[in-house]
Amino acid sequence: MNDLPPFLVAVPLLGSVVALLAGLVRSRSGWPIAVCTALLQTAMAAVLAVRAFGGQPVQYVVGGFSAPFGIELVIDGLSATMVVLVAVVALGVLGYARVAGPRSNAFYATYLLLLAGLSGMSITADVFNMYVFLEITGLAAYALVASGEGGRSARAALKYLLVGTVGASLFLLGIGFAYVATGTLNMADLSAQLAAVGYGSPLVRASFGLLVVGLFVKIAVFPIHTWQPAAYAGAPDSVSALISALVSTIAAYALIRIVFTVFTVEFLAANPFAQTVLVAAAVVSIVAGSVLAVTQREIKRMLAYSSVSQFGLIVGAVAVANGTALTGAMIHLVGHAVMKGGLFLTSGLIADETDARTVDDYRGLAERFPVGSTAFGVLALAMVGVPPAVGFVGKWYIALGAVEARAWPLVAVLLLSTLLTLAYFARVLERIYFRESPDADARAETASDETLVTDGEGDDAGRPPVSTGMRATVVLAAVLAVVLGVAAFEYGQLLEPTIARLLA
Repeated sequence: MNDLPPFLVAVPLLGSVVALLAGLVRSRSGWPIAVCTALLQTAMAAVLAVRAFGGQPVQYVVGGFSAPFGIELVIDGLSATMVVLVAVVALGVLGYARVAGPRSNAFYATYLLLLAGLSGMSITADVFNMYVFLEITGLAAYALVASGEGGRSARAALKYLLVGTVGASLFLLGIGFAYVATGTLNMADLSAQLAAVGYGSPLVRASFGLLVVGLFVKIAVFPIHTWQPAAYAGAPDSVSALISALVSTIAAYALIRIVFTVFTVEFLAANPFAQTVLVAAAVVSIVAGSVLAVTQREIKRMLAYSSVSQFGLIVGAVAVANGTALTGAMIHLVGHAVMKGGLFLTSGLIADETDARTVDDYRGLAERFPVGSTAFGVLALAMVGVPPAVGFVGKWYIALGAVEARAWPLVAVLLLSTLLTLAYFARVLERIYFRESPDADARAETASDETLVTDGEGDDAGRPPVSTGMRATVVLAAVLAVVLGVAAFEYGQLLEPTIARLLA
């Protein structure tokens, strides 16, 4: 059991190589290889999660060297949550991508490379190793965004590459400052050494600032979020769902690790300005992301700006720095991955089925495509925070944590965020359910023709094929958003020992 953690990285890396080599023999053989790899990854993640939540964290030191000299991998409640989330979401998106595409072996090889990078970031207990996996994740994500047809995807990937490189460079500089100050890279040892050096040291403060800002770029915190709307809107639908659900989520998890495992709450107490900066970043990101989402006409760009706002909630929970808020942050990370990934898949399904890609195109959608309309409606209301969906539980914990900390400005903005989220989703739902399509007869005829579309075949209008697997995936995401909300309070109780150790 203790030897299993490295396979969370090794298995998808091996699957990536196999998919690439298999493409030399048989084209489009990558999907079954990716599915088998993701299934094995999910099984390993589940086994380790049961172990981590059932007792002490699972620890492994690469190469047999003792920590802090060896690269340590740790599976506790937080990292177990992330590896299970990565594996499950990756497997779910594969169900959508089988027909939706892209279908090349190179795509699936890169897909599995991203899975390896995200898993590595989740379980590493070494800051330089986290940087390595951050770069692997970034390079794979840039390539996946560029996998779409046309210049829009290429431009989005280039912008993502340029901005992401700046973020990774800042993160590396922060590691360098920490190493100069302490001479170690292991997170636990680094935490002790930073305390010994003193939280008022300019090197320590500079390291914190660089690491946090570098991760802000990866999370897409306003105003350094500019890569995200272009990347999400320009990528293929399956890629938009994958990176929106996982890439910024794991970066936000890394922020939690850096702030609380490496620098600890004592650093925030000794440097109130750092906590003020986190609060300010959260408030601005929540408000600006929501306002920008309201102004968007294209659905995918609206969802992208929504993510800017939603990750502001996570930064706010980090700034509050108590157990209740951090529990909410973890619940919201899981919930956002399911809800936002599901929304991107649903918007892609709707676009393939009806050619609707803008807010106005969704007029009368409930009559034309009831399955897609229902899934979008459930996921949108879950994102707003309507009980019993998981979006409500995460926000409730974060708001309660802010009240406990007496962070009243943040409490006000957290409550306002629900109204702002409702503002941009309500206008879409109003068009879906309370507007008639301007060309209802033509649309009805088109919808009737599309019911004959089968897996792997397009329609006469040239739209991409729509499969039963694509429909099942979005329905499952909508159901899961509600089920997770029902189970979220029990999950929060399971997290209590891990978060207590994190804040001790």
